[in-house]
Amino acid sequence: MFTLVKVEGTLEELRALLIRSAEQATEEAKVIVKKAGKKAGKKAVAKIKRAPSAYNKYMKKELARLKKAHPRMTHQARFKKAAKSWKSSKKKGGKK
Repeated sequence: MFTLVKVEGTLEELRALLIRSAEQATEEAKVIVKKAGKKAGKKAVAKIKRAPSAYNKYMKKELARLKKAHPRMTHQARFKKAAKSWKSSKKKGGKK
């Protein structure tokens, strides 16, 4: 944020004032970046992705197949159909 101020003084004084402001802004920016880095580091350590389950893999393939076969069907309808086929395939004892 910048504020306009009428400044009186010699060129040397104005130059020194600008240099001090730039140094302060740089220090503030470093602090902000450091804080952001700490937050990002905590999230990265806390989140470890698990491998996709058999259900996840099946649904991904089945949804892609259904989308190609039925392009006008809504995602919700395709998802219900895929979930139903997963459930029936598990009852039969087979894995797809």
